[in-house]
Amino acid sequence: MSQVKQNDTVRVHYTGKLTDGQIFDSSLEREPIEFTMGQGQLIPGFEKGLLDMKVNEKKTIEIPADEAYGAPREELIQEVEKSQLPEEIKPEPGMGLVSKSPDGREMNLVVKEVKEETIVVDGNHPLAGKDLIFDLEVVEIK
Repeated sequence: MSQVKQNDTVRVHYTGKLTDGQIFDSSLEREPIEFTMGQGQLIPGFEKGLLDMKVNEKKTIEIPADEAYGAPREELIQEVEKSQLPEEIKPEPGMGLVSKSPDGREMNLVVKEVKEETIVVDGNHPLAGKDLIFDLEVVEIK
């Protein structure tokens, strides 16, 4: 029976949870994810947890924040003049925004605070700084 190794293409069902048990994502109601090991498509701890698993094997792994989305970075939290927003946008804490850089790249932001003339936005991944738990099941190794 083959085991998952680097460069294998695998199909995996997963459920991702925070350490308090809150589920933030799951593939159980849809198709399993398919990706090639070692290409950096997924967080490092996820791939590391799959190594040596067999088809139909299930296990739960804990991924520390530094092997997931890393620590929040202060430089990704910025204050922006409200005048820079399109007129139709009324910012509220928790609201998601998308910013475009001059070279056309998009960055997802979350409004953290709304002040009189400015807003504070956070470009960190929502799971940055969090330890994660994943229930994994290898469906296929190609």
